[in-house]
Amino acid sequence: MKTHDFYYELPPELIAQTPIQRRDASRLMTLDKVTGAVGHHHFYDLPQFLRPGDCLVLNDSRVLPARLLGHREPTGGACEVVLLIDRGENTWECLVRPGKKLRTGARLSFGEGQLQGEITQVLENGNRLIRFSYQGIFLEILEHLGKMPLPPYIKEELQDGERYQTVYSREVGSAAAPTAGLHFTQELLASIQAMGVSVCYVTLHVGLGTFRPVKAEEITDHQMHSEYCMIPAETARIVNETKAGGGRVICVGTTSCRTIESWAGEDGTLQESAGWTDIFIYPGYRFKVLDGLVTNFHLPESTLIMLVSALAGREHVLQAYGEAVKEKYRFFSFGDAMLIL
Repeated sequence: MKTHDFYYELPPELIAQTPIQRRDASRLMTLDKVTGAVGHHHFYDLPQFLRPGDCLVLNDSRVLPARLLGHREPTGGACEVVLLIDRGENTWECLVRPGKKLRTGARLSFGEGQLQGEITQVLENGNRLIRFSYQGIFLEILEHLGKMPLPPYIKEELQDGERYQTVYSREVGSAAAPTAGLHFTQELLASIQAMGVSVCYVTLHVGLGTFRPVKAEEITDHQMHSEYCMIPAETARIVNETKAGGGRVICVGTTSCRTIESWAGEDGTLQESAGWTDIFIYPGYRFKVLDGLVTNFHLPESTLIMLVSALAGREHVLQAYGEAVKEKYRFFSFGDAMLIL
């Protein structure tokens, strides 16, 4: 199966640059994974497609304000650093600009010296290891100095950083938001629980690799990025009880899907788990746990459109995307949503 099999034409003006005013007022396309039939709704209509005994699995990861703007010492030249992975002992793996100027031994300063860093290693993939020094609590300094690391297709500045966080985010560690969850409000979650639907949480810290294009001609030649994820014991219990009771497990976002599918047993049961996953889900994959998916509209030829195609079929997905373009849905991180059941 070739990467180009997952291409579709997208007018640039349909790429959402800012979040809409009310989270759950975004549009919601429904897609029947068996027939390919689509419907047009709003996200606040989601409860009408759920049943008592179902469960929603949400990713509670919180985005780090991981983009730091500073200068190189002693020259004063500008630099940009995006924190990717905490490697321990105040050292982070980072993306940097300008790469040519930031070699091993280079010293960096942010916020008039509140945060300082030294590049200790240039990695094979071009990322840098940077050892930071500071007074106080690192996450508090980041909240003060850092900016949200928005995806490369978003060109506008975000006025309110909380709009790139889900309302239930709590475990800090992502370099990008689990965007399918951005549509939920606390009120909508409460109404879903009141109708007898369980809500449970996993954690997957989203890496910027999620935006990395698939360059291989054959999708099976693509090397998937790794991300850290966790399934609490309570979530494993809820999911197992849902399946045993005949309910549906509906994941909110591809990150929640990849987490539970990474750690599910062959019989579809979950246990408390934690570790790194590089699972790559594409057509032909047999889902062990997931029955349905709430997700946004994804980039052409991306691993994420391949994942939704594994669930609903490539032809059905591309036809639905064509309908979304025709109906002028908003695409990608700040865009509209799709419910696949």
